Amino acid sequence: MYFKRKVDDFLLQWKKDPARKPLIVKGARQIGKTESILHFANEQYENIIYINFALEKKYSAIVSDGYDVETVLKNITLVNPSIQFIPGETIIIFDEIQEYPDVATTLKAFRMDGRYDVICSGSMLGINYKKIHSNSVGYKVDYEMFSMDFEEFLWAKGYQAKQIADILKHMVDGKPFSEIEMKVYKSLFMDYCILGGMPDVVKGYVETGTFSNSLAIQQQIRLDYEEDVRKYAEGLDQTKIISVYRSIPAQLAKENKKFQFNKIEKNARSREYTGCIEWLIDAGVITECNCLCYPELPLKGNADVKKYKLYYPDTGLLVSSLDEEAQEDLRVNKNLGVYKGALYENFIAEAFVKQGLGLFYYKKDNSTLEEDFFVRSKDELIPVEVKSNNNNSKSLTALIKNDNYSDIRHGIKFGDFNIGRSNDIYTFPYFCAFMMKAFLKEWD
Repeated sequence: MYFKRKVDDFLLQWKKDPARKPLIVKGARQIGKTESILHFANEQYENIIYINFALEKKYSAIVSDGYDVETVLKNITLVNPSIQFIPGETIIIFDEIQEYPDVATTLKAFRMDGRYDVICSGSMLGINYKKIHSNSVGYKVDYEMFSMDFEEFLWAKGYQAKQIADILKHMVDGKPFSEIEMKVYKSLFMDYCILGGMPDVVKGYVETGTFSNSLAIQQQIRLDYEEDVRKYAEGLDQTKIISVYRSIPAQLAKENKKFQFNKIEKNARSREYTGCIEWLIDAGVITECNCLCYPELPLKGNADVKKYKLYYPDTGLLVSSLDEEAQEDLRVNKNLGVYKGALYENFIAEAFVKQGLGLFYYKKDNSTLEEDFFVRSKDELIPVEVKSNNNNSKSLTALIKNDNYSDIRHGIKFGDFNIGRSNDIYTFPYFCAFMMKAFLKEWD
């Protein structure tokens, strides 16, 4: 069973471009990169050359004599004489290139040669991406892939484009969902929060209609991430990297969600861990939300790099990291307990990242004024609040009404409620978060 993914359309558009460059598909382990690339290749090409550097070590020396196309092709056929290269009909797939990042140096030669299409892929774990980029800058295209988002999850469950477009129409028109719509989408959303978007997990759920074995798969993925730290994180304290990764769930559950190093180790200093956090971000296994110095535009130029929150880019993996009691409460009783706010907040962060929206928050020093996230329209800064209860949104109201925050005129609130609008605050149910970027386009 192949699940439709958003990368599918990107790959088709890439192939239609007569001036297409070699492509690098990046992303964390086990998010479906190889499956999607091979699905595309089988449908679009007569001749497929697939080389997996993790499984086929015999290809590790194909660039030892040089990076030009003829030399690389000659060395590939030396290893496997049955391989044929047919100009105009062949796609070459270099998979798991983190094992031999020098292979990416050939991309310039393949681009200039033009006879063969090339796609490289690999987990960001261990990829010396700065080296790859410098060796092929201007001669490649990058695509960052994630685990399945809620829209892809709905596709996997059989929902069609018209039904998903109707969710956006409700948001734009401000029309509340019907009782049955709320019931169905809330149930699907809760399942997605527990499962996350790892294709193997979703596949088992769709095929069996149950959560059977989902936790075991998620826990194994997290163990594989930690094993990759030990394998690829050279020159850094691997124990510290794993400690950062494991500490995120507990830190998210705290009132102060700014990442705190002393929660990992007493007297820990940021300089001891900064490289570890950067490695995990580059690996695609955590995401960073930067604190704004002041709630005004522009977003990227207004961030305090010393203050940030950290999230898991797949909420299902976050859920799988919780203690056994919390697991039972969530999976059996649908009670999120102490982690309720953390899980919803992580889901919104995940949804924003998968849409290409940056992650930013604000916490005013010596004040209770704080906001979970910010997005922007063409000329407006929009604070976004994630509610795990029905309490008033004091910070959101304060930001909108205070003339000192001139870029802010409206706010958005996600929670366990229907679509509505009051006092310049738009309210949406959690499951609408995957449509945020499309909604902002309509806003403009």
